[in-house]
Amino acid sequence: MDKTYSCVDRFLKYIEFDTQSSEASETYPSTEKQKVLSAHLVKELESLGLEEVELDNYGYVTATLPANSDHSIPVIGLIAHVDTSPDVSGENVKARVHKSYQGGDIDLSPESGVVIKAEENEALAGQIGNDIITSDGTTLLGADNKAGIAEIMDALQHMIRHPEIKHGKIRIAFTPDEEVGRGTEFFDVKKFAADYAYTVDGETAGELEDETFCADTVTLILHGVNVHPGYAKNKLVNAIKVSSEIIDRLPGDSLSPETTEKREGYIHPHLTNGNVEKAEIKFLIRDFTVDGLKEKETFLHDIVKEVMKSHPKARFDFNVDESYRNMKYKIDEKPIVAEYALEAIERAGLTPIKNLIRGGTDGARLSYQGLLTPNLFTGGHNFHSRQEWISVQDMQKAVDVIIELIKVWEEKSRTP
Repeated sequence: MDKTYSCVDRFLKYIEFDTQSSEASETYPSTEKQKVLSAHLVKELESLGLEEVELDNYGYVTATLPANSDHSIPVIGLIAHVDTSPDVSGENVKARVHKSYQGGDIDLSPESGVVIKAEENEALAGQIGNDIITSDGTTLLGADNKAGIAEIMDALQHMIRHPEIKHGKIRIAFTPDEEVGRGTEFFDVKKFAADYAYTVDGETAGELEDETFCADTVTLILHGVNVHPGYAKNKLVNAIKVSSEIIDRLPGDSLSPETTEKREGYIHPHLTNGNVEKAEIKFLIRDFTVDGLKEKETFLHDIVKEVMKSHPKARFDFNVDESYRNMKYKIDEKPIVAEYALEAIERAGLTPIKNLIRGGTDGARLSYQGLLTPNLFTGGHNFHSRQEWISVQDMQKAVDVIIELIKVWEEKSRTP
């Protein structure tokens, strides 16, 4: 395969754009600066020769690469998001390219003091001789998900330059606000008009993720009794203290993000605020099954009821809001969408790894809107942190996989 990719050059350009989204904003997209990169991507797509290139009012970039094959092929969507995490600054990212990594820790810069420790990053053992890109440690890098954008762009460029690669119609979408859970809030699945899609937003090379958490948010509101503290004996009920008692009843050795892995779910007190009279706790509830989700919500509700027995003058509201569901429930209805991706990974010379996401993706919500959307790797690691890194060679493998995936769909769709 022709290796004249400019994937890394594109990526290093994209991370110059500060596209951090905001959980506090009520606008859509949550930050206008995301649209600056989106407008840049529109120009790139047009220069590549794609059709139906559009940036809408919500910040969605969409485009079409027309089919060049003469038989009927499902329309495939390729999706990545422009925003970076609110957790760590993405402003003035200064990339560092560590050529021909030879093992050991990676010092990002004396200014930051940030070190990527080899003993804490097992994936580095497979990167000997490869080129590693990091930030200088003062910001995140932005591989989540600007690497995915760069990889999609380079795959498109390669297919356009090589018309002998036959393919069906390909739809492209670059979305805002994925990191704050709102990436598909105004996404028009019907207008996008893809039969199947893939987000390019995963991590380790070779991975396909077709499973996510099921997710709910529990909002617990505690109503105390406020009385002047000088005259409060046997009258005042402090909602802040009640909330602390509830959190203290949660297990210390299980059911939390810091004590679970793989298929284990958790109850995570994510946000608290309040005063004596009223306190609020938001809990993130996660499990890979709906039944497991409901069990954890019942467990939490039972803790609250037990604590409230000691505070009969207080009362509480326990509200459960559905966030998203495990996309595997939907993808298993049409398993070829995952099977073809695994075949493409193998064709690209990698060992396919079918994995799960201890989180959610745009693909989870899209799958429940009728667009089955598993997640392909980008090659990035340590997302949302100053220790974020990505391998140049793994990025190029991601491009290879996207191209092979499009070829698989074309070949499998031919009439025998």
